[in-house]
Amino acid sequence: MPENKSWVEVRSDSDFSLQNLPYGVFSHSHEETPRCGSAIGSYAIDLAVLAAHGIFYGVFPAAETTFSSQTLNAFMGQSSEVWRIIREVLINLLEDGGEDTRLSGDIELQAKVLIPLSEVIMHLPADIGDYTDFYSSREHATNVGTMFRGADNALQPNWLHLPVGYHGRASSIFLSGTDVVRPSGQIQVDATDAKSGSIHGPCQNLDFELEMCFFVGGSPNPPGTPILMAEAEQHIFGFTVMNDWSARDLQKWEYVPLGPFTAKNFATTISPWIVSPLALEPFKCPTSAITQTEPVPLEYLRDPDYGSYDVKLEVKIQSLTMTQPETVCRSNFANLYWNAKQQLVHHSVSGCNMRPGDLLGSGTISGSTPDSFGSMLELSWKGSREVKLGDTGEFRKYLQDGDTVIMGGWCIKEGIGRVGFGPCVSKILKAGSSLTPGKGRGTWIEKS
Repeated sequence: MPENKSWVEVRSDSDFSLQNLPYGVFSHSHEETPRCGSAIGSYAIDLAVLAAHGIFYGVFPAAETTFSSQTLNAFMGQSSEVWRIIREVLINLLEDGGEDTRLSGDIELQAKVLIPLSEVIMHLPADIGDYTDFYSSREHATNVGTMFRGADNALQPNWLHLPVGYHGRASSIFLSGTDVVRPSGQIQVDATDAKSGSIHGPCQNLDFELEMCFFVGGSPNPPGTPILMAEAEQHIFGFTVMNDWSARDLQKWEYVPLGPFTAKNFATTISPWIVSPLALEPFKCPTSAITQTEPVPLEYLRDPDYGSYDVKLEVKIQSLTMTQPETVCRSNFANLYWNAKQQLVHHSVSGCNMRPGDLLGSGTISGSTPDSFGSMLELSWKGSREVKLGDTGEFRKYLQDGDTVIMGGWCIKEGIGRVGFGPCVSKILKAGSSLTPGKGRGTWIEKS
């Protein structure tokens, strides 16, 4: 597929090509009211202004009220056909030489619609009703299982039969730019003897987890009615990059028998822009597993188009003394055994009703080589080795106060514009630090 060019200037290294057109919520720096938008090149696209000028008239009658909302929930609740139509309208408006000149031929309207990204404040894109995190990278699950149970028992007996997941905390999902306070909690006194009891104190083994996540969309399935595999794509609105912060020492003590609790509920960070499956379509690829044959999944989990997306992922760390961040991990969204459709279908198999704005995380995305491990737990192999931060002379086993963790994801293919998600960035503050709301809804920063 040849790359479509836009009359809006888009640099080759921009995350926001005409192929992308992600969705987000932003406000202008001199205004307070957030509204729904998209992005191209170095500009945010004000969808509310486009709707007010009748751009979507005749194809989406509810556009003006939907895009003037302060979240994307109403748009997420539309059908996948509406999502497709809106994308096509935007492409026709922005494509160089396109037939729809209502924007390209109106300089006054351009000034209202195209807002420099340097002048906007991003907000959490949705009211997130429920959040579930999965454990779907076989490489990651094998690494963790090997550390704690040995190579012969790395995967639990159920792992190859279903997407393992747990319910997380929606209230502590924050937007990129939020500072994260080091959590405190119960820590096992003697790491080799659980009967030794626990103490209360700051987490010593704070970790990131490199993940992707997706927002649920479409009409909610009624309670008791599962989403079928044939319907799954119609309920996936779009993807973001996610950092599932983890307190490993708290997790070690508390996870038996019900899984993580306070080790995970203090913070999860997501990137601000939601990239649609339509934008990612040219980047479909096999998963690292290639096929699922040993065993073959139960019929409801079989995906006839089994695969993932070739999204390149990386994690960088920058300490207080470093002048620039250093890369510690490079992975790929293809490093999954259970894909997004399978996660959604299994989540609803019991009849669980899924709602627009619900968020589902992939689980840590690790590859097969040490430089692709998606957590410090794996990179340091449970703290047994140090991770070098470039040529700075600094090393890490786990994260320290003042460290900034920067995650990014993008797709690139010859002849197709770059498709990225924007940054997923957070700085770690010492335990007990106070936060105050940031300028963007869903962001919190250190209280001065």
